[in-house]
Amino acid sequence: MTPAEAKELKSFMKGLKHRNPHQSEFHQAVAEVAESVMPWYLQHEGMRRAQVLERITEPDRIVSFRVTWETDSGEIRANRAWRVQFSNALGPYKGGLRFHPTVNESVLKFLGFEQIFKNSLTGLPMGGAKGGSNFNPKGKSEREMMRFCHSLMTELHRHIGEDVDVPAGDIGVGSREISFLFGQYLRLENRWGGVLTGKGLAFGGSAVRTEATGWGCVYFCAEMLGHRDESLEGKRVAVSGSGNVALYGAQKLMEKGAKVLTLSDSGGFLHFPDGLGPEQWKAIRELKEERHGRLAEFGEGGEFHEDKRPWAVPCDIAMPCATQNELDLDDARQLVENGTKIVCEGANMPVTHDAAHFLRERDVLHAPGKASNAGGVSVSGLEQSQNAMRLSWEPDEVDRRLRRIMAEIHARCAADGERPDGGIDYVKGSNLAGFRKVAEALRAYGAV
Repeated sequence: MTPAEAKELKSFMKGLKHRNPHQSEFHQAVAEVAESVMPWYLQHEGMRRAQVLERITEPDRIVSFRVTWETDSGEIRANRAWRVQFSNALGPYKGGLRFHPTVNESVLKFLGFEQIFKNSLTGLPMGGAKGGSNFNPKGKSEREMMRFCHSLMTELHRHIGEDVDVPAGDIGVGSREISFLFGQYLRLENRWGGVLTGKGLAFGGSAVRTEATGWGCVYFCAEMLGHRDESLEGKRVAVSGSGNVALYGAQKLMEKGAKVLTLSDSGGFLHFPDGLGPEQWKAIRELKEERHGRLAEFGEGGEFHEDKRPWAVPCDIAMPCATQNELDLDDARQLVENGTKIVCEGANMPVTHDAAHFLRERDVLHAPGKASNAGGVSVSGLEQSQNAMRLSWEPDEVDRRLRRIMAEIHARCAADGERPDGGIDYVKGSNLAGFRKVAEALRAYGAV
């Protein structure tokens, strides 16, 4: 970046932070995109005159509301919820709902902002949004979850629709919660519409939706390796997390012949020196999905390391699939020291800004989540298509379309991220490819 470009970036970020104080996650997400697109943006006077960058970083609207619900013991509780409708320039708002005590406006703005470009990269007609609540699902009974979801939808239904805004699941919001939310939507609206994705197969859901983010991440990683005439066969992969993304990513990695070395949760990580086996994977899936247990309870092999992250384990590929900012500068240094060649994000913004810069300086290929974890929203988009046509595709058909979409995303990133030495800057490529499409739409619309 030239001194003039760096000056423009600094001025832009100063204004954004002034307008959005104390929103560090949002600042981080915008800085990463702005840094990549600023040289291109400054070369296009029409974009600057239309203030496209400023408009893209300002949500269309943020809906904030109270969710009042009753515990099993009859006590009344109240939580706060939001829906950040960031941009519908490319299609109806699209993005997940997250239930977690760390949810706040900054987190949802960062996620919604990222979603704009992730959805743009898929090539499907979807805008960007995100929502959720600071409600903590842990320890809640099924009846309490139902009452909370019904109460949340009582307000949310006013702001969504299959041609307006189509939420999905995210952390803390799985198929059960989507079912409760959709049931309440039907009761309130008295009509069936594909207004939520991640639904059960019995009522409009898509095959492969549960597996999509993890599988898609592996497909993208395979494309990265294929660009270098390599494959996943025999590669050592450190995976963080043990939710859907991590579990189904690990499943697909094993299928591709890779050696999965780790899985983790908030209590620590499991290390499998000889690689995770299919039977161990099934047992962990049962532990996490059916019994909602902790990895510390797993007694069928693997070494558990309490309160530690997996990034010190020597690996060829690191796949962070847990949460934002889980891989920091010290972790990045450790990965480089151990010879890691690829970091492929399964979570949203799991690599800190400083760590991302360090990886780039050390020529580690780094695939940002807006590209590599776009499989989930891609299959959500395919679910919307199936709902609109009132039909269902077989799993093989959905998987075939998912593989094609991830290959096309990689091609877009490679085209816009090509370096003079023939390598690929995936961060720059994904940001520029996603941004340019939205920017062109906004400029075409005029002053809206």
